Parts: sequence; C-alpha cells; structure tokens
Amino acid sequence: MGLAGKVGILLLLVALGQADEAPKVEVYSRNHVTNGEENVLNCFVSGFHPPKIDITLLKNGKPMSSVKYSDMSFNDKWYFQRLVYAPFTPQKGDVYDCRVTHSAFREPQTFRWDPDF
Repeated sequence: MGLAGKVGILLLLVALGQADEAPKVEVYSRNHVTNGEENVLNCFVSGFHPPKIDITLLKNGKPMSSVKYSDMSFNDKWYFQRLVYAPFTPQKGDVYDCRVTHSAFREPQTFRWDPDF
C-alpha cells in the first residue's frame, strides 16, 4: 500500500473515533463591571468537535456590532476552541447572551452573561 493509502486509512480512523462533542461555553467581561463604563464581552467556547460552529453575541436579543472572532484552535485531542468578543457598555436592564449553534446541540443554545460573575 502506498503512502496515500496509509494516510487515507489514518484519516478515516481519526474521523471514526470522533463523535460530536458539545461545546463548553463561558460568557464573561474582561474587566470588573460598572454600569456606563466601556468593557469587553467575551464568549469562550471550547472542547467541541466537529469544528463547524456558529457563535453569536446578542444584546437584548439582537446581534451585537463590532464582534471579533479569534482564530479557531484545537488541543492535542482535536477538540476545538474559539473566543468571540465585542466592546460593550453595560447599562441597567440590558441583557447579554452568547448563542451557540453546533451539531451536538438539538437546537441553538443561549448562554447568559452574569455581571456578578
């Protein structure tokens, strides 16, 4: 068997060994929260497979602007991670969420930011 055949078998074995693994999601601010002061909202999603994922930051149920996405990375077990973040100025009554869509979830999951965390 040639090198291409061995590589193909190896890739098949790796693919068969990976079941869908649900993401772990952490939503937090970069700095201690004071209403009316600019901050950065972070949504760190880790431990998921396959890498196809949709991560959306929401303010009061609507997509936030100026959202940035870090490069996707993975660990030695091929589980992926990604940081999504955006500047925000929290005000009393505003609700911030991170919505994650992944094949390990039956439907998109929403994770709420807790300003006291």
